[in-house]
Amino acid sequence: MQENAIVTKVWNFATILRDDGVTYTDYVAQISYLLFLKMEDEKEEVGETSQIPSEFRWQRLNALDGEELLEAYNNALNTLSKQGGVMGLIYNGAQNKIKEPNKLKKLFTLIDSETWMGLNVDVKGAIYEGLLAKNATETKAGAGQYFTPRVLIDSIVRLMRPQIGMSVCDPACGTGGFLLSAFEYMKKQKPNKEELKKLKTQSLVGKDVTQLVASLCAMNMYLHGIYTPDIEIGDSLAKRGEKRFDMVLTNPPFGKKSATKVLSSDGKVKNQKEEYSRDDFFASTSNKQIIFLQHIMSILNGSGKAAVVLPDNVLFEGGAGEKVRKKLLNDFSLHTILRLPTGIFYAQGVKANVVFFDRVKTSDKDAKVWVYDLRTNINLSLVTNTLSSEHLKDFEECFCAGDFKKRKESERFKSFSISEILERDKSNLDIFWLKDENLQDLEMLESPQILCEQIRLNLELALSEIEGIL
Repeated sequence: MQENAIVTKVWNFATILRDDGVTYTDYVAQISYLLFLKMEDEKEEVGETSQIPSEFRWQRLNALDGEELLEAYNNALNTLSKQGGVMGLIYNGAQNKIKEPNKLKKLFTLIDSETWMGLNVDVKGAIYEGLLAKNATETKAGAGQYFTPRVLIDSIVRLMRPQIGMSVCDPACGTGGFLLSAFEYMKKQKPNKEELKKLKTQSLVGKDVTQLVASLCAMNMYLHGIYTPDIEIGDSLAKRGEKRFDMVLTNPPFGKKSATKVLSSDGKVKNQKEEYSRDDFFASTSNKQIIFLQHIMSILNGSGKAAVVLPDNVLFEGGAGEKVRKKLLNDFSLHTILRLPTGIFYAQGVKANVVFFDRVKTSDKDAKVWVYDLRTNINLSLVTNTLSSEHLKDFEECFCAGDFKKRKESERFKSFSISEILERDKSNLDIFWLKDENLQDLEMLESPQILCEQIRLNLELALSEIEGIL
């Protein structure tokens, strides 16, 4: 069966469960739990040892029906969530959200109809990524919050050129898109047996604060042949940690600043802002994107490189934002900014950029920041005109990976000296020069929903500035 057909087959069942209040994200999680059980059972058939306790193995559960199946499956998830290694990571906090025994049985039957271990690793990975992509398109909650278009991820990785032996980190790994793209890129370099083992076990490091997301990431990597993924559940911003990395590729979460719900002495629930007090941070702020940028700067090794997706406000916000930009311009080599088009993320109205920088400060006295404008007069959407590799082709050619001296200015690609930027108000990096044709034609304006979302984001930014002053 073609991988697209399998995705459709598995996904169609989600619409039935949706009627019972099972969210699409929960559905993908349930698929993950069952897929792992089935694949571990298939390992037994070819003489390999399963990590699943005998009483919870696939054949035993699949032979059950009704309430007996429901109870046994609940017990299985509870037990497996307490295991170590990749199993404990995939089943961390696992709960059965399918309460009707007949529908749970249907899901077992659906998974049982395929021999998953017999599928090519690339096909299995593509099927699972297809499910994650479906999840992101079907809902603005869940995966939609952290799903980065694969075409953008692959383009960034091609330009960053991770090499065998390098360590690659994503401190906000989501479902593992950047790590897997880097893995595929390095695997094509034909590593020897020892290098491939290191690539699969040590070179790729991810962390995500959301338990379910980290579990999905572990499952995604497992299906791509990385059977002991180095994925951790936790807040990357809490501490720098001991490891330093050759490369950081990430899309930190956008949106509101974090807050933890706490119970006050009078019994009322209040929001308490999460503050990160770290000696290696040089700018104090509650803006999570700016905190993430500082964290990324801190975990690069002496020759490390980074590519980070960041919202516009990080490029122009005053206070801590200005401090961080000056640090990037003075002590790092900030060489490229890609202004992304709107309409490519599942959160509507988001204006974002990819910021490329190196830990080593260039010795070039005439160092420049190159800006590519892929936003002005480019109208994309998630339905009618999605981001494609063709949209990114000119940028990749202009980037001149490996030899920046060959770069040339064009209509969409301009350079600006570091000294020139430092003299701008607040060292503003939100640089554009093309005339927006949409402003000339009212019919080309974005929808009221997107405009309202942009206004809301601007108001949040203004309120955060006022809070900082207070």
